[in-house]
Amino acid sequence: MIQFPISSSDTDNGDTLYTLQNAQDMRITISNRGATLISWFAPDRYGRMADILLGYPDAQAYVGNKEYFGALVGRWANRIAGGRFALDGADYLVDRNEAGNHLHGGDSGFHLARWQARPEADGLRLTLTSPEGEAGFPGNLQVEVLYRLDDQGSLSIDYQAITDAPTPVNLTSHGYFNLNGGSSGIGDHLLTIDADHFLKIDKQLIPTDPAEVAGSAFDFRQPAPIGPRLSWPDAQIALAGGFDHCYCLDWKEGEERGSLRQVANVYDPGSGRELSVATTETGLQFYSGNFLGGVQGRGAVPYATHDGFCLEAQAYPNQVNGPDAEAVILRPGQVYRQTTVYSLGVRR
Repeated sequence: MIQFPISSSDTDNGDTLYTLQNAQDMRITISNRGATLISWFAPDRYGRMADILLGYPDAQAYVGNKEYFGALVGRWANRIAGGRFALDGADYLVDRNEAGNHLHGGDSGFHLARWQARPEADGLRLTLTSPEGEAGFPGNLQVEVLYRLDDQGSLSIDYQAITDAPTPVNLTSHGYFNLNGGSSGIGDHLLTIDADHFLKIDKQLIPTDPAEVAGSAFDFRQPAPIGPRLSWPDAQIALAGGFDHCYCLDWKEGEERGSLRQVANVYDPGSGRELSVATTETGLQFYSGNFLGGVQGRGAVPYATHDGFCLEAQAYPNQVNGPDAEAVILRPGQVYRQTTVYSLGVRR
């Protein structure tokens, strides 16, 4: 069910909030600013409601959204080394907004834009036009995203995009989760990621080469608490100040490449809440909230480092400069499609 609109923002910036609600009384609030997931209220094992998404205290803070709280990011999610890439014999320089590299769409990323919102029978559709040259990218890009919440607690995010000239496209949802509702950090959360490899990074957090997870802090093939892994004596953990790495996802035998499959699960023993992630994408960025320290959220006390985690389904970071670059180039006549589903339940 959609209530349209629930309210306008509590500032004069003109943003509008929309709420999806299901039979369990889950409520997900979405802003047209950045097509942003503002909050997700869900019950614990005792039926007590809490917001499992981190965010700012008011709508005005989302105008800048330096942390990308809940935002839909693009035209390129994650990093492009040096803010440079070559495409069809031409060199492009895009916004360099993090240590000389491109991050999450740059200075004029999708997370800052006002999207056009349209409630539909089964969800909320938001659309955006990114003009040629925005952030330095070629081509006019038409993007739409459809949010749907079902009565089982699954939030489906369906993306589509078309272009009139070849351009890199890599979109993701940048929600920060804390399944205990923010009563403590994420250290006790049990994480599972179905991946045998992850991408190692350099000191600027740019991927270098794939590595096996076996025997390392990055092995979450069986459920493991996040907290102890953050203090492992691992050079990769030290470089990022925690986890900020892309896991290489694959399809099992019998699964069609590009099909939707479950790739991750997170369980909070304290609340009983359990989040699973399914996606059609090849990469999953696990970010452990390494730069959250001191950020003022909705509570009285600012967030601490590792107060939230992100599981961002996407292409590989800097893939546009790698051997498989063509896989992330959208060309006229093609349609970019992605589906990611976050499913929330409770273990009794």
